[in-house]
Amino acid sequence: MKGLELSEKFYYEHGEKVFKENFADVYHLLAFGLAGSGSECFGFDDEISQDHDFEPGFCVFIPDEIDSKTEFQLERAYAKLPKEFMGYKRSPLSPVGGNRHGVIKTSRFFKERTGSETADITAEGWFFIEEQFLAEATNGKIFSDNNGELTSLREKIAYLPEDIRLKKLAGNILLMAQSGQYNYPRLLRRGETAAAQLAIGEFVNAALKAIFLLNKKYLPYYKWTFRAMREIEKLGDLYGELEYLISSPNTQTEAEKKQGLIEKISACVIEELKNEGLTKLNSPDLERHAYSVNDKIKDGEIRNLNILYAV
Repeated sequence: MKGLELSEKFYYEHGEKVFKENFADVYHLLAFGLAGSGSECFGFDDEISQDHDFEPGFCVFIPDEIDSKTEFQLERAYAKLPKEFMGYKRSPLSPVGGNRHGVIKTSRFFKERTGSETADITAEGWFFIEEQFLAEATNGKIFSDNNGELTSLREKIAYLPEDIRLKKLAGNILLMAQSGQYNYPRLLRRGETAAAQLAIGEFVNAALKAIFLLNKKYLPYYKWTFRAMREIEKLGDLYGELEYLISSPNTQTEAEKKQGLIEKISACVIEELKNEGLTKLNSPDLERHAYSVNDKIKDGEIRNLNILYAV
């Protein structure tokens, strides 16, 4: 069973009634769901995931206006829920915090991931918040949001502002050009196979970021990037090519194949840029398309920043 499904069943069978009946005076302020860190919040968990932090549990999101005494009572009520559910045991909550489940202040949840208790992010802030944290702030599922605050904050940061997306996209496309189309073959000609593989790593990393930006999806924590790519709509079918690039050697035969794959992936990205109206150029050179994307940025200050500013 997936962790998110287990969490939702546990909430509706054991949690909802407890909080509704015992906290009638503040119930209208509470939200319940599962979001944050952990593969189960993304739906990526499997049998291997169950070796740690896998349990029937959910988050009780509370606003700052709830006093410390009531917060403590909510924590006790959560702790008293059944210790086992559907064959899975619950983990004890840490008394010093840092728990993934249980009572969590909404403001703290967003502060830890966005730097703002109210999810108000400045233009500068959007550049420097790791997307994995934005993914954590907006993933999972909210089962019940009685006052709508949590949902409103999640919607506020559902995805990057368009100019920020374009700046990141332009920078990563330029990195793809530099590392894959330019540096990789040059390093091979010098016999620097280790450095050439580092260039491949840079190309794949930038390509993954560009593909997620084209899909308007936050990039998750690195170990889940390839897993998440299987589910995206645009260019998700390049999964195999990207995996091959970083997992194959650099013999002459392999290197020739890899250079062909670099050009194939680059051509696919260019085609998507054209589909979005972000470039009209008919060149295979990704660098030229990177500047076309940058030119589409409406805010003059952001457009005039170095093209690599956001990467």
